[in-house]
Amino acid sequence: MSSFDEFNLDSNLHAAIKKLGFSEPTQIQAKSIPLVLQGKDVIGESATGSGKTLAFACGVLKKAIPGRGIQALILTPTRELAEQVKNMILELATGKGLRISSIYGGVSMNPQYQALKNSEVIIATPGRLKDHLQRKTVDLRRVNILVLDEADRMLDMGFIDDIELIIRSCPTDRQTLLFSATFLPEIEKLAQKYIRNAIKVSA
Repeated sequence: MSSFDEFNLDSNLHAAIKKLGFSEPTQIQAKSIPLVLQGKDVIGESATGSGKTLAFACGVLKKAIPGRGIQALILTPTRELAEQVKNMILELATGKGLRISSIYGGVSMNPQYQALKNSEVIIATPGRLKDHLQRKTVDLRRVNILVLDEADRMLDMGFIDDIELIIRSCPTDRQTLLFSATFLPEIEKLAQKYIRNAIKVSA
């Protein structure tokens, strides 16, 4: 795979990728983007910084439609990563009219209520999203793509119960993408429990 031209991306996304200065896909992008665009469940093993945000963003931006509630949910281990992912997706989503919000702890919940009501794409840390679920301030019933980013770090940080609660709050009829730098037995267990017919790729 030598260029993004071969992925059949829509023209806006293609232009945004070019503008960000990416000329050819990384190994994980080349292996996962075609599967993601076909709507397959994917388990990707790749190091931090290998370009997986762009890989799952292609799926998120293909599925999310303005004005239809939260359709894409991305779970990340830390607020820093949530912000990074949000900023990248905002750049890639130019011209799509999507509202993209990050939800994490350590800040007031009040502005988040509005964001959760109005956004189509949510990037969240598991602990804070669980708080919103318990307060019934978030509706995940329209989620059609769920991303677990840096899954090994989220499990290391003790988020397994929160993650399982969040997964169970999403529709079963959804696309699930899980990315992790390592495959711990706990991740295998999580994948077997919640991801059907996933295709594994590693870089």
